[in-house]
Amino acid sequence: MDDTTPVAIIGAGPAGLAIAACLRQSGQDFVLLEKEQQAAPAWRRHYERVHLHTAKRFSSLPFAPFPRDYPRYVPRDLFVDYLDAYAQRFDLRPRFGETVRAITRRGRSWLVDTTTDPLHASNVVIASGNNAEPLMPGFAGADTFKGRKLHSADYRNAMPFAGRPVLIVGMGNTGAEIALDLVEGGARPTISVRGGVHIVPRELLGVPIQMIGMAARLMPQRINDALFPIILDLALGRLGKYGLRRPQQGMLQQIALSSRIPTIDIGTVRKIREGAIKVAPDIAEITEQGARFTDGRHGEFDAIIFATGFRPGYAKLLEPGVQPERSGVNARASELGLYLIGFHNPVTGLLREISIEAEQIADDISLRRNRKKVAEALPV
Repeated sequence: MDDTTPVAIIGAGPAGLAIAACLRQSGQDFVLLEKEQQAAPAWRRHYERVHLHTAKRFSSLPFAPFPRDYPRYVPRDLFVDYLDAYAQRFDLRPRFGETVRAITRRGRSWLVDTTTDPLHASNVVIASGNNAEPLMPGFAGADTFKGRKLHSADYRNAMPFAGRPVLIVGMGNTGAEIALDLVEGGARPTISVRGGVHIVPRELLGVPIQMIGMAARLMPQRINDALFPIILDLALGRLGKYGLRRPQQGMLQQIALSSRIPTIDIGTVRKIREGAIKVAPDIAEITEQGARFTDGRHGEFDAIIFATGFRPGYAKLLEPGVQPERSGVNARASELGLYLIGFHNPVTGLLREISIEAEQIADDISLRRNRKKVAEALPV
């Protein structure tokens, strides 16, 4: 017999736990589905040194601030402990080992087809995360490389690479932090940077850059995009001489148009200045021994780590014509009863945005439910 629920939540990472807690607090029933055997599996697999890049004050989930003794920038292990305690606090019990295969429209509700039993839901909240599927771009000659190739999703620590030359492809937050981890672990990293990259310090004059980003929203985007390069040159120095140039798009413009947040520096820039981390341009081709770059240089490497990002992967679950709009509450989401959470990463921080979206989605589902009850109670 098929199960029925008012709300089906897909994914038990931070976003799924946050919306589940908000629904629980408002007295609404739900089913929380997780394809793996534990909550927040992506966070448990992250490389060991990863910390939140946003301050704990603005990064907790609804109704549960981080413990006072946690550091300002929470490390992975403590964040996982926090998520486990969060699930226990709100009695969140995901159905583990249930992979969603398809989400299809059934009248005004949804059929969620899983690897176990189908689930009928009045509302569906997709909380499977932006990092569901690693992106591995194709490079000419990649199959000929004789060293080790891996995506950043499979990187854990620097131990296997100590003393070895390693190429990191991409200088987003993950690539920059892995390069720092590698050099601190005795490896000899080079970062290949395609195009430009916006880099900001984690703190500016002791103030978290997240808070500065929040304050900056009070000014027009064009003014911020004109001021930030001047401020950042003073804070980090002019980085062009090290091979790091800014994109043509301003930092806030880039976030608004492509959701690409700047790289938050936690020490990588200093190592680049010292020469401990090398910078190379885009890859022209990968060779048996390493890579040839677009400036004609060739580097020999024992390993290549592709810090080339991820994609959400939820679109393949949905029928054409029922694609949701942006993350959070909007007219399309309310109309369909199909919500996304955790797919918008603003300058103010992803976890902060998840908390905002979770409360708004729970309120919207409750409002729609109450309207339906009133409509059903009215005489025909």
